[in-house]
Amino acid sequence: MSSDAFSALFAAQPALLAPMEDVSDAVFRRICRQLGADACFTEFVNVDSLLLGCTRNERKLKLAEDDRPTAIQIYGADPARLVEAARIAEAAGPAFLDINCGCWVPRIARRGAGAGWLRDPEAMVAMAAQVVRAVSLPVTVKTRIGWGPEDQMPIVDLARRLEDVGVRALTVHCRTAKMGYTGSADWRWAGMAQEVVRIPVVVNGDIRTAADMKRALEETGCAGAMLGRGAIEHPWVFREVKALREGRSPTPPTTAERLGLLREHLLANVAARRAGWGVTYTRRYLAGYLRNVEGGAELRMYLNHSDQLDDWLERIAALEARLAN
Repeated sequence: MSSDAFSALFAAQPALLAPMEDVSDAVFRRICRQLGADACFTEFVNVDSLLLGCTRNERKLKLAEDDRPTAIQIYGADPARLVEAARIAEAAGPAFLDINCGCWVPRIARRGAGAGWLRDPEAMVAMAAQVVRAVSLPVTVKTRIGWGPEDQMPIVDLARRLEDVGVRALTVHCRTAKMGYTGSADWRWAGMAQEVVRIPVVVNGDIRTAADMKRALEETGCAGAMLGRGAIEHPWVFREVKALREGRSPTPPTTAERLGLLREHLLANVAARRAGWGVTYTRRYLAGYLRNVEGGAELRMYLNHSDQLDDWLERIAALEARLAN
C-alpha cells in the first residue's frame, strides 16, 4: 500500500477487522469485507514458526487478489527474528505490516512476545524501529494500555516514542495485559494517545456494535476503530457501521440472510480445509448466525455434535423451509 493510500484509509475513520487466531482467516475476512469492513488483519503469524518453514504460518501469508486491503500481523520476542519475518511478510504484498504487542495469553506474553513487550517499553520501541528500517511498507503496532496497574500504563508516552521511530499507526486495546478480557475497556486511554501524536490511533476493546463504534470515535477523537469479538458474533456490524456513517438507519439481517450466510461460510470453510475440519471449524460462528432465529438454539445444539457437511446443509435447508411457511 502506498503512503497516500495508507493515509486515505485512516482519513475515513475505518472499521477494521481485528487479527484473531483461528478466526480472521481468508474466509472470514472475505465475508467481513463483503459486509463493509474497510480493512482486515490476518491471524497472528508466529515469527519463529514462520522462519522454520511451518506450512500453517506460510498459509497465513497468502493473500488473494480480492483479499485487500489486508495487513499481515507478526509476533515474536526476538527483534532480529521479527525483522527477518517482516521481510518475508512484505514479499507477500500486504497493505501494511502490524506488530502484535498486545496478546495477553500467558504462553505468549511470558516469553516476551505479544503484550510481554509492555514490560520493557524501551525495548519495544527499539524493536519497532528495527522493523521499520527493514521494510518499505508502513509498519503499525497493536498493543494494550500497559502491563498491570496504573503506574505500568505507558501508552501515552509509548505512542509518542513509536511515532518518533517511524511507526505509521497504533491500535490501542484499552485494557491492560493483566486484565485479559475481564473488566471494561477504558477508551479514554486511546483518546489520550491520539491527542499527543499525528499518526492514526485506532481504538479497540468492547466495540461490538455500530453504535459502540460511533460513540468510541466521538469520545476519543481516534482515527478508526477495530472490531474483534463483536464481528464474530455479528459480522453485519460492518454493514451497520457504513449505514451510520452515511446517515442511514442500520438494517438488521433477516433470518434468510443469517441462514444464507451461515451456508456460504460453511461451504467456504469446507473448500479451504478438509471437509470434516471445515465443518467443525464453522461451529464457533453458530451462536452469531443463529441468534434470534426461531428454532436456532435447537439447530445449534444439533450441529455442535455433527461434523457431516450433508447433515448441516440438510438441517439448515429444513429450518429455512419451515420458517418460509
